[in-house]
Amino acid sequence: MGEINNKQTTIQNAVSLSGTGLHTGKEVTLTFKPAPENTGYVFKRIDLEGQPEIPAKANLVTTTERGTRLEKGEASIQTSEHVLAACVGLEIDNLIIELNAEEPPIMDGSSIAFVEALEKAGIQEQEKEREEYVVTEVMTYKDEETGSEITLLPADEYEVISMIDFETEVLGSQNAQLKKLSNFKEEIAKARTFVFLHELEVLLEHGLIKGGDLDNAIVYVDKELSEETTAKLKKVFNKDKVSIRPNGTLDNIELHYTNEAARHKLLDVIGDLALVGTRIRGRVIANKPGHKINTDFAKELERKIRIERRKNIPKIDLNKPPIKDVTAIQKMLPHRPPFLLIDKIFELTDSCVIGSKNVTMNEYFFEGHFPGAPVMPGVLIVEAMAQTGGILILSTVPDPENYLTYFMKIDKVKFKKKVVPGDTIIFKCDLIAPIRRGICHMHGKAYVNNELCAEAELMAQIVKTKNS
Repeated sequence: MGEINNKQTTIQNAVSLSGTGLHTGKEVTLTFKPAPENTGYVFKRIDLEGQPEIPAKANLVTTTERGTRLEKGEASIQTSEHVLAACVGLEIDNLIIELNAEEPPIMDGSSIAFVEALEKAGIQEQEKEREEYVVTEVMTYKDEETGSEITLLPADEYEVISMIDFETEVLGSQNAQLKKLSNFKEEIAKARTFVFLHELEVLLEHGLIKGGDLDNAIVYVDKELSEETTAKLKKVFNKDKVSIRPNGTLDNIELHYTNEAARHKLLDVIGDLALVGTRIRGRVIANKPGHKINTDFAKELERKIRIERRKNIPKIDLNKPPIKDVTAIQKMLPHRPPFLLIDKIFELTDSCVIGSKNVTMNEYFFEGHFPGAPVMPGVLIVEAMAQTGGILILSTVPDPENYLTYFMKIDKVKFKKKVVPGDTIIFKCDLIAPIRRGICHMHGKAYVNNELCAEAELMAQIVKTKNS
């Protein structure tokens, strides 16, 4: 896995672009503006009284019939996905997006104009760390009615795969993949929206595509192009001639990619999943994606993340090599079996440490606690928690092997769930105050099966041994 920059970003300068909304036909100016840390993406309707703001959040989605619509109070924003995809694709975290109408300009039907505008504005790194949801288990969401399905799996980076199948002769099955966001501009941003001829006729008949022309959408001809339809298209789009290419599309524009439809669906997935409000580290596999399933999945994922963060459950991949195995742990801690109660360390920073212990039936304490109903003693869970914290405090000295760690105080101990053979305990210790004079005050938590099983406030001191 490559190095990941975890600092939040915004843009250096405001930048504007103008055009026409696809469905409303209204002239509109969109302005990207820098935003403070932890703002996320916020749309601002400067044409309305009070200039109301609409955060790009999944719970504000109201309709997805012709693009993703967000509403808050009386204010709304229609077709948000192409703009948001550009923001995510450039890994920008915080933006104010001002609009003087309800729909962003369609531009050429893709995200490239927004990408180029944001690049022109310049990307500015901020001080605070970026929140990232690291996927550690498979999550699947399916729409039984349409057969659409989105699956989220663990991965080293944010990856997206889209698979489409319209079961038509002109546009059958297509796949597209984005392996990393740094490839978004080159591989995905230029993919334009598309429509089938029969859909276009209905949209035009009902006045629902007022800002469209034959330069901002690929039209797949899935029915006979009658003289009546040809005349209507020439009139609406102000063209002298309309004909069909050998690939089954109207001759208005050249395809950028043979699988441009699948790439645009991937672009929509990225834009819609921006509504989760958190950067994702995982692989998204979208089968027959559409705005409805995209945003429904975003709502479920946002809810899952919110619950996990409320519980403060550490997200680690137990299948990956730890940063310290039991051999490295023994070089730092004086404890030895049977009283060495942690096996691995997965994360270690200046203020936090995460470790684990695999609990087996072979543990010595199960012989008497309790015969026939083995339960790990609560005092040993706290001891293992303290040993995990010991790694944190001993990492501050160059020769940890020459120090011993002693408890000074244990406070606010709570046991929530028993630990039994077969469980894996995840320990997380966070500093309550900076380490001073070898004294560490920390809040420790222990988790089993994503449930809090114990917590305590611990104070410990490291003391140099006399023989060192």
